[in-house]
Order: sequence, then structure tokens, then C-alpha cells
Amino acid sequence: MAGTAVRKMSGSGWRLAWVCVFLLFLYLPIMLMPLFSFNDGIYVAFPLKGFTTKWYAQLFANEALAHALVNSLKVAIAASLISTGLAIFAAKAFTRYEFKGRQLGYGLIMAPMILPEIMVGISLFLIILALGLPLGLYTVLFGHVLFCMPFAISVLSSRLEGFDKSLEEASLDLGESPLMTFWRVTFPLTMPGIVSSLLLCFTISFDEFILAFFLSSTETTLPVYIWGQLRFPAKLPEVLALGSLILVGTTILIVAAQSIRGEEGMTQGR
Repeated sequence: MAGTAVRKMSGSGWRLAWVCVFLLFLYLPIMLMPLFSFNDGIYVAFPLKGFTTKWYAQLFANEALAHALVNSLKVAIAASLISTGLAIFAAKAFTRYEFKGRQLGYGLIMAPMILPEIMVGISLFLIILALGLPLGLYTVLFGHVLFCMPFAISVLSSRLEGFDKSLEEASLDLGESPLMTFWRVTFPLTMPGIVSSLLLCFTISFDEFILAFFLSSTETTLPVYIWGQLRFPAKLPEVLALGSLILVGTTILIVAAQSIRGEEGMTQGR
């Protein structure tokens, strides 16, 4: 008995150590970014030259950065709204109805999630050039909607699969039209999934670089702006400060989305 308990404790210790090593390997490089953003020198090296917040102060005086930030917010908000709006109806169709080509259609919609993003970016770039369309924020938005759709459908499908269909049937039996049934019954009950999808799509679009790099022109988004600034060593601390703020904001959004999904799962469990 004692030997079994010792072996169990030893196994748990090894598993805990493995998890700690994995998390350290994964997040230590990311955690160094906020650390060096407060460094008084321009070089990323130890020991630190001193503590300063001047790099953060310079961010708010940078007009080009502010313009790129506004562009990213515009695209991210629009992409999250469009992707989630389209995904609501797509997820409802895939989870409610059986039709010819259903599995094939679902697989094709999910393809951007697993395809190399650089190949998607090059393909969209070539198509847009062939059509003679100008590159800009609208083409970036199109690419982001295409990329965010699989994630939105995945989130909303998981919500709709646990949805009680009898509630919709009762509404229809009581004389409501399919449209009003969706608005009064389906939409409110899928709201946690909708909010989670909006937050997730916003985060994905806001942080996305490759598609924005191929599909933007002079109207750059924030990730493209950051990439351009990395060519100048003197700009590195400012980029680290900006990256730290993005890291904090992205973490908050992801935690919020997962919290909503967790509460959703608990509600379905009851």
C-alpha cells in the first residue's frame, strides 16, 4: 500500500514537472517581451540598462502607429461581425439539416483552418490581381472573414449541437414564423456562443499578419506596421512596448471568450 502511494506521488510529481517545463518553454520567450519593454536601452540583452516607461509614452505620440491601430480595429470589428453573422446560419444549417454534400461543404469551409496561411494569402493575392481589384483594407477584410469563418462556425456549432430542438418546434406549433422563432428562441439561447465567436474572431483578425501583408497596400494594419518597424533597431523597444500591450489585450479577450464558453458548458450540463 505504501509503495503504491509512493509510486502515485512520484508519477504525479513527474507529470507536474513536465507541465511546468512545457509551460516555461512555451511562455518564457513571450514573458521576456514585457520585461525588455521597460528596459532603458535599445538592445535586447542582459543586464538591463535601467527601468523606464518612455517607450510606452512614445507610442501615444506616434501618428503612423495610431493610424495602423485604427485600421486594425476597423478590420477586426468588421471581420468578427461578418464572420459571426454568416457562421450563425451556416452552423444552424450544418447542425439542423441533412442535405446532399453536407460533409463536403463543411470540410471545404473548415479548410482555411488547416491550410498553410501563406498559401491562402498568395492565392487571394493572385485572384484579386486577376480581377483587377485594388488592394486595401477591403481586401484585407475579405481575407480575414475567410480565415475567421471556420473558427466562428466551430464555436457556434458546438453551441447549437446541445440546443433543445423542442423549443423551436414548440414556437412553430404556437404559430410563430421560422424567422420570429429564430429571433425569439434560437438567437437568445445561442448568445453565449455568439459572444464567444465575436471575441475569438476579433482576436484572430487583430493579430493576423500574413493575409494582411499580402492583401494590404499603403493602408497597413498594426501587425504589418510592426513588421516594418523591426528593420530599424532603434524602434525595437517601442515595438516591444506595443507588443506587450497587444499581449495583455489579447489575453483578456481569450480568457473572456473561454470563460463564456465555460459558463455555456456548465449551463448545458445542468
